[in-house]
Amino acid sequence: MYLPQHFSVTDRAALFDLMRRFSFATLVSVHQGRPFATHMPFVADEQRNLLSSHIARANPQWTSFGQNEEVLVIFQGHHSFVSPTWYAQHPSVPTWNYLTVHAYGKPRIVDEPEAVQTLLRALVVQYEQTWTLEELPERYLQGMLKGLVAFEVEIGRLEGKFKLSQNRSKEDRQRVIAALEQSSNPTDRALAVAMRSTLGEG
Repeated sequence: MYLPQHFSVTDRAALFDLMRRFSFATLVSVHQGRPFATHMPFVADEQRNLLSSHIARANPQWTSFGQNEEVLVIFQGHHSFVSPTWYAQHPSVPTWNYLTVHAYGKPRIVDEPEAVQTLLRALVVQYEQTWTLEELPERYLQGMLKGLVAFEVEIGRLEGKFKLSQNRSKEDRQRVIAALEQSSNPTDRALAVAMRSTLGEG
């Protein structure tokens, strides 16, 4: 992606933190010569440098996984509109502030039954507090497993872009934060928190 230096984030811990907090991501690949995207949850394993998920077997995207081609997984964090009326400096134009991580790597299909169930358990544990995979009748579980393809993406490259008004003056950044904090939209307020934390605008 287009990544000006002042928006670039290379702190691996910060990038994995965003991927875990905003784990419903977009998988992008090339299928039969055309871009193809699927929206799905991922488990981001920093220690193993892996992303893992599963895809419907009826979805043709997985059939190109064995062609030694990279895929892109996009994790979108908080984002908000920024009005030029918030700035002290004029003239100015509208823009958008956002947090995003792009993860690139080669996918590998996981087909060993025990490994598939381990991957699915990790996904369930990430979101579910009370229900477990073991509650399913074995026959039902096996039927569901036939309808999906589990896979992992070994991360070869990470790009982080936290576009948070770093190209504006401190006064303008403070005014953007203040405007976002006053918004009725919780996403705006969450982005204000991210701006204070990332930019040290306490």
